[in-house]
Amino acid sequence: MSGTFDRPIQYSPFAKLIGLGITRMDKECSQCVLQVGEKLLNINGVVHGGAIYSIVDTGMGGALHAHMAEGQRFATVEIKISYLAAVTSGTLTCTSKVIHQTRKLAVLESEVHNDGRLVAKAMGTYYISKAEGD
Repeated sequence: MSGTFDRPIQYSPFAKLIGLGITRMDKECSQCVLQVGEKLLNINGVVHGGAIYSIVDTGMGGALHAHMAEGQRFATVEIKISYLAAVTSGTLTCTSKVIHQTRKLAVLESEVHNDGRLVAKAMGTYYISKAEGD
């Protein structure tokens, strides 16, 4: 699937649970959105780091999915996130892109913005295999 979407698409039960949607997914990049609400806040009243991790992992998955051939699948190996600012309200938007890909590994980067303000940057590595196992 590729292209820009008028409404966010929710691909997994987990994305639906937290309200995360994909608004763009093509070979250039993917874009995900997440409306900040009370259910995403930690005890200090700011967005839980796990919510930001979730939008990053989903965004990277969307970006890499656009590069997969028929019969390929992938799994997260690691993601490193730098949290740059606290978020208490608004909309999180994550833009992710593939920066390097080989037959077995892909490296991606993401930026997360809160209503236009950069709040997190991330790098991730994904393992690529055949759908029936590798």
